Amino acid sequence: MKDTSNKKMALAAVMLLFFCMLLPACSVVPENQEGMAFDVYYLNREETKIAKEIHYIDSQDQSGQIGELLEAMKAVPSDISLKASVGNSFQVTGFKVEEGGQLDLDVDESYKKLPPTTEVLVRAALVRTLSQAEGINHVLMTVGGQPLADNTGAAIGPMTADAFIDNAGKEINSYEMVKLKLFFANETGDGLVEIVKPVEYNSNISMEKLVVEYLVKGPDIDGVYPVINPGTKILSVTVKDGICYVNFDENFMTQLYNVTADVVVYSIANSLVELPNVNKVQIAVNGKTDIIYRETFNLSNLYERNLDLVKTGENVE
Repeated sequence: MKDTSNKKMALAAVMLLFFCMLLPACSVVPENQEGMAFDVYYLNREETKIAKEIHYIDSQDQSGQIGELLEAMKAVPSDISLKASVGNSFQVTGFKVEEGGQLDLDVDESYKKLPPTTEVLVRAALVRTLSQAEGINHVLMTVGGQPLADNTGAAIGPMTADAFIDNAGKEINSYEMVKLKLFFANETGDGLVEIVKPVEYNSNISMEKLVVEYLVKGPDIDGVYPVINPGTKILSVTVKDGICYVNFDENFMTQLYNVTADVVVYSIANSLVELPNVNKVQIAVNGKTDIIYRETFNLSNLYERNLDLVKTGENVE
């Protein structure tokens, strides 16, 4: 009887092992994965959305993490409904990290051949994946060493992970036409001039960031003048409870134009407060607000609209 019982137990164990081999739910997953867990983003087969899988990265240093993440993006995903987001239609030719946590990522000319909808998804996958590396705050992409531009020819500039909306399909690829009300300097640099600029933009970029990008880029019409050093990098633009937080790099502190300090501050504040969800603005430099800008403006303060500086009769459309 004991021998028969042992045989039955052994048979049951074999059958259980057999069924576990057939059922994915029974697959054995190691309890302790080595390395750090990162979300790696891939395209779905239809190229209508991105999805993530967890990968474990061994590297502890910044450059090693970036390299491993790029290799993971080239690999075949575990989910058969997904495909690699890098390496099929274009190649990453190099990267370097600048001060302030900016990752400069260069891709080859083949990138320009991506369909517009696919390009946005690939860009979102790259930025969301690589911004997880140690110390990386934003990603600036170039194509063959030249700035990446959108379908209107405008340079896209540095991108953060939160610049891309979570949903996919048509909405992540949609373009909208909007009229931005921007404030630049007058000829003497002691007042503001209002302009209205029609812009076609990709809806994965927030309106607040779009406004700041065009302020840094400067005006492209006669009669108005730039206020912000064009070498200034936008580290982040976020809104919470009606307050827009704008974080520049240190180039913001270097003034190239003959404009007063209040013209600079209220060019930013007035332009952003024109948006319906913004009431006040705070400016930071490399994340710091304990700075007195040009010995006049305490950046720890919140700034509201100031129309006293706007010169009437000089508005341009």
